[in-house]
Amino acid sequence: MLTGKHYIAGQWLGSETEFSSQPAYGTAQTFAAGTAALVNQAARAAEAAFWSYSQTSRHERAAFLNRIADELDARGADLTRIGSQESGLPAPRLEGERGRTTGQLRLFAKHIEQGDYLDRRHDVALPDRQPLPRPELRLMQRPLGPVAVFGASNFPLAFSVAGGDTAAALAAGCPVVVKGHEAHPGTGELAAQAIAVAVAACNLHPGVFSLVQGGSIAVGQALVQHPLIQAVGFTGSLRAGRALFDLCAQRPEPIPFFGELGAVNPVFLLPQALKQRGTAIANAWVGSLTLGVGQFCTNPGVVILPEGAAAEAFLSTVQTGLAGIDGQTMLTSGIAQAYQSGTQRMQSQTGVTALLTHPAEAREAFPHLLLTTGDTWLANPSLGEEVFGPLGLVVTVRDHPQMLDIAHSLHGQLTCTLHMEQEDVELARALLPVLERKAGRILANGFPTGVEVCDAMVHGGPYPASTNFGASSVGTLAIRRFLRPVCYQNLSEALLPPDTLQT
Repeated sequence: MLTGKHYIAGQWLGSETEFSSQPAYGTAQTFAAGTAALVNQAARAAEAAFWSYSQTSRHERAAFLNRIADELDARGADLTRIGSQESGLPAPRLEGERGRTTGQLRLFAKHIEQGDYLDRRHDVALPDRQPLPRPELRLMQRPLGPVAVFGASNFPLAFSVAGGDTAAALAAGCPVVVKGHEAHPGTGELAAQAIAVAVAACNLHPGVFSLVQGGSIAVGQALVQHPLIQAVGFTGSLRAGRALFDLCAQRPEPIPFFGELGAVNPVFLLPQALKQRGTAIANAWVGSLTLGVGQFCTNPGVVILPEGAAAEAFLSTVQTGLAGIDGQTMLTSGIAQAYQSGTQRMQSQTGVTALLTHPAEAREAFPHLLLTTGDTWLANPSLGEEVFGPLGLVVTVRDHPQMLDIAHSLHGQLTCTLHMEQEDVELARALLPVLERKAGRILANGFPTGVEVCDAMVHGGPYPASTNFGASSVGTLAIRRFLRPVCYQNLSEALLPPDTLQT
């Protein structure tokens, strides 16, 4: 069922070097490792495909996206089985993630058929206008060119080979070259098989999609620096994302790098909400913080709340809840090691009290709970750095002005949350303008884990949450990342792209 090979422009190809998967359970498998030569072959094929694929109709691309979704569903049992072995994720989680993946493909298909994403504008000619006439002007969004996509470690399906970045680029009319993640190469190959069948069934140029498996850091560098690649989609760590972002900016022809790099996603627990619903909010935070072993980019890692008896009761409830959660397998050994070192770094900080810790156990992760004050937070910016996993930090503040000071001190976030009652509205009103500048999504009385795939979703934010604050990697707005506006002046209808005239 698995070839262990790359998929390049319609062919399954091997390479001289190989790597072994590191499954959470089951037998490791061998896969061909990526090379710069394979990247070059895939990028050249994507450029060749662009000239026909960018000219396909919205309806043809929608049919392609829907066919990919169908093929993924047809492989559902195998995707769940192999994905669970490789990642350690439970079957229900992977089945839900597949539903999200196929759902966003079908949503994007419906969205492009409607045509609103093209942002078509038309200014009629005014030949008699004084003092100067106006030409006829039409504007429409057009595809950028070949797009590189990096598979994410924490979502083997929804942010990987056939995930949101790939779906958005294909919907926009851009061929895709995916660098698969080494954490789940078998899952990635199965997804590539589904796309390969869809490419053939829709009679598209085979270069419209390629998968390069694994490989060294140099393979990723070669991909973002290839002169035919015109944009990059990435979900991963700040360190890796920033390195790739810098390479994109340093190219002779710089290209956009759409990196989603994570956040601590602070939760502001306002006084009356704490007083009236503190226990319920504490239990809900425990569930959100530990969901998926805390391996979500929207994991709410920090809670800011007023000091006092209600805060102590909140902490007691949280500590009890977290203490009852057993260790869980993390996605990779590397992620587990980073979580262990991150928790050690955080709890060694001056002014930080460890309320709940657990010794490191290989690939297993246990929740940690830390406590600090607003003064310590404001004096130590490193407390705002993400630790990927179920680590919770509670920050107690002495008054409303200090809560505002903490809001101002935040780095860019994917989300910020307000837990509030009607009596908290004035404080919330003071916080909201600050949080609007800090995050791409602001929630009230909820938790950010669980990102709805829909028209109004924004999954992005100011740096370092993402590298492009005007974009989203989830929802139909994600398609706009791989388009650019073109203005057509005085072109006859015979020359205009058909979509400029259709509604």
